[in-house]
Amino acid sequence: MGYSVGQVSAFAGVTVRTLHHYDKAGLLSPGDRSHAGYRLYGEADLVRLQQILFYRELGFSLDEIAEILEDPQASPVDRLRDRQRQLREEIARLQRLAEVAERAIEVRRTGVPMTPEERFEVFGEITFDLSYATEAELKWARSEGQREAMARAAAHTKEDWRRLMTEAAAWRAELLAAFDEGTPGDGERVMDLAEEHRLHISRWFTSCPPDMHRRIADDFVADPRAFALVVPPAQQRPGLAAYTRRAVHANADRQAGGHLDPKENR
Repeated sequence: MGYSVGQVSAFAGVTVRTLHHYDKAGLLSPGDRSHAGYRLYGEADLVRLQQILFYRELGFSLDEIAEILEDPQASPVDRLRDRQRQLREEIARLQRLAEVAERAIEVRRTGVPMTPEERFEVFGEITFDLSYATEAELKWARSEGQREAMARAAAHTKEDWRRLMTEAAAWRAELLAAFDEGTPGDGERVMDLAEEHRLHISRWFTSCPPDMHRRIADDFVADPRAFALVVPPAQQRPGLAAYTRRAVHANADRQAGGHLDPKENR
């Protein structure tokens, strides 16, 4: 007994267009004919369709499915194991994204509402790239420091943000002056600025040991979006990100002896 394309579409839960596409691609062509000459799907075709739909549900491409079904040397088990690994990684990624969304919702609920004018007044040219923020949240999702930083940022009042950004702007002006004057990045003056930045992070967001500060500075060079949170693009100079990174690393080396500034815990 054979089944028409309409019948197969109805009980298999796929569109007629999809079946025609499979036929045109050479993946599934009806093997029987009715007395009137119409093409019909036989039992073997239905078994093959079940296999196709199974692999499609798992995310295999049509080309991959064709290879699995046509190549007798192909190992479906190996391919399924590989796909299982990919799916588990994707599930873990989506779970982390769900956690990011949950934190973002919480920040929105508890954060300080600002009009666009107030936001510009407080943050000026500093912009927060959502894509970078999301990637950073994923990267440090398991970090206690990241969780603390998010919680403290959410708790800041509008006045807190004004003070924070005023402090950051004053520091930035000193950094730019040192860079423009040709002060060595590993000189004492610029290392002191790096230490001020580290203490700024500890004061307003989360405890920032020297090794963490190194990783933050590494991102300044690796990702322009990270450095834009410190120095807006309009104020940047070629080599400034690397200069800042050098200062942070030099300061971290200086702090390695354990002589941390007592102001950090204030």
